[in-house]
Amino acid sequence: MNKFRVAVRGLLEKTFRNLLAALREIFDEAPYTRFLNRTGNVSSSVSYAAFRREFEEAKMRRPRCC
Repeated sequence: MNKFRVAVRGLLEKTFRNLLAALREIFDEAPYTRFLNRTGNVSSSVSYAAFRREFEEAKMRRPRCC
């Protein structure tokens, strides 16, 4: 019974971590953190504006399918 409880707890923790990571991607927290690490900037309104500008420029370059 104890092994089962440990297994279920591990599965729930893994599921929660994955859900949290997905939400961070959806709401641009993870990409913004990667942008800050790549550019060596600290979080600020100027940095966020640069991040959004870069994101929008990249989106415009992507070819449209249909």
